[in-house]
Amino acid sequence: MPNKISGADAMLKVLHEWGVTHIYGHPGGSLDSTMNALHNQQDKIKFIQVRHEEAGALAASASAKLSGKVGVVLGSAGPGAIHLLNGLHDAKADHVPVFAIIAQVPTTKMNIDFFQAYNEGPWFDNVACWNRTAMTAESIPKLVDEGIRQAYKHRGVATLILPKDLGWKMIPDTFVSNAANHVEPIYPEPNPQSINDALELIKAAKAPMVYFGIGAKHAAKELKEISAKFKLPLVSSVLAKGIIEDTYPTYMGSTGRVAPKTGVELGFNTDLILWIGNDVPFSIFLFNPKAKVIQIDIDSEKLGKRHQVTVPILADSKKTLQALLKQGEELPETPFYKAALANKENWLSWLNRFKHSEDIPLRPEPVFEVLNQEASDQAIFTLDVGNVNINFARLMNLHDQQKWTTSGQFATMGYGVPAAIAAKILYPDRDVYSLNGDGGFAMLMEEIITQVKYNLNIINIIFNNKTLGYIEAEQIDDTQQPVFGVDLPDTDWATIAKGMGAIGYTVYTLDDFKDAI
Repeated sequence: MPNKISGADAMLKVLHEWGVTHIYGHPGGSLDSTMNALHNQQDKIKFIQVRHEEAGALAASASAKLSGKVGVVLGSAGPGAIHLLNGLHDAKADHVPVFAIIAQVPTTKMNIDFFQAYNEGPWFDNVACWNRTAMTAESIPKLVDEGIRQAYKHRGVATLILPKDLGWKMIPDTFVSNAANHVEPIYPEPNPQSINDALELIKAAKAPMVYFGIGAKHAAKELKEISAKFKLPLVSSVLAKGIIEDTYPTYMGSTGRVAPKTGVELGFNTDLILWIGNDVPFSIFLFNPKAKVIQIDIDSEKLGKRHQVTVPILADSKKTLQALLKQGEELPETPFYKAALANKENWLSWLNRFKHSEDIPLRPEPVFEVLNQEASDQAIFTLDVGNVNINFARLMNLHDQQKWTTSGQFATMGYGVPAAIAAKILYPDRDVYSLNGDGGFAMLMEEIITQVKYNLNIINIIFNNKTLGYIEAEQIDDTQQPVFGVDLPDTDWATIAKGMGAIGYTVYTLDDFKDAI
């Protein structure tokens, strides 16, 4: 006779076999069986109690972005489940694996208008790549296993709806997960003719450049070698910042509204783009529409999606760059290449005028210069959404093993603080900074309580400009409309932080900020 185990304990056993070490969420009556299992297995999986389920989902998403491993969150039936949606959409938009456990009322109370009983499945149809409801206790471990496999396969959200009573039922403890069988996919080799065609275009171009995204995160060495051999300035998507250190001479930063002028100006003047692992929607506005494109991607649906492509290459970026390096001849510097390097020097010279400024109110340049000097080589930065993204993209010099994360494609405010929780739990020995505007911080600032509860030593910085600055600038610069609805009250965030058990400082001068850091 096999040993017996509850459905909820079987669920956690499978999660543990997949390497899950913590689950974010907030208890509810419909989660009683799951909470009991978490109590039983707290030596294997830690439960992180957040103050709002949205924060739990954002933390799970951030965890997946920072680690590459599945993030897990749970929500109670009804309102708790609904609260998860914002964070789950963040994971979907940025293509990271998250597994969400959605509680449901007992099976005997489903479909009869019972308290907090809703047809929850359709709520998650749009966000999930895999969305199932457990119908028997015996099926729970199999469903958990399959859900995680699907989350990894599709780099997205998998949701399992679990009726409360099924989590209590005892089932045979016989299921073995497929975690040991999980292997990374093997991507195709580049087509030799495509490599030859690409090299001919690079050789003939007068103003060629590289535009790389997250899909090149494992190819930093090859990106540098491509730049050096073929004299190609490097530009990244915003989310690919950090793949190459910001101080690398031929890296011009990112492009778009939040980017430095060096990257922006290249895109409008190029005649050839080596486009690598990049699917940024704003790309349609950022480049010379007549430029030829060599696009490298592992997903055929991405080829030609954002710009007409001359040479499509369906292959791994690292392997493709290695093939180009092996077969291509070294090229001389072009006037375009020399101008790009000079433009970067001019940009840095202009920034240097402000990095020690003692103006009041404080400028962002000296604040980020302090962070550049004080942050350790393994520091992690979690960014909320707004002007803080602009300043980080332009002023933060990432290097060594530093990491960062933000809400990229979904761009939800409120991301910075819960993402910092995930970062510190994942990497307890690394310094973690959350960088927030006053608008974004106010959305989920209650999670400072979570940081305090779990003794997470996180530095939360709030840039208090008393406005939704990113939207204000859009109203002024883009649409030339009256500035309306963006002003925020001047709030004493330091006192609020103290009320939640944290240490709080208000700084007005550069010396104040240095002392606080």
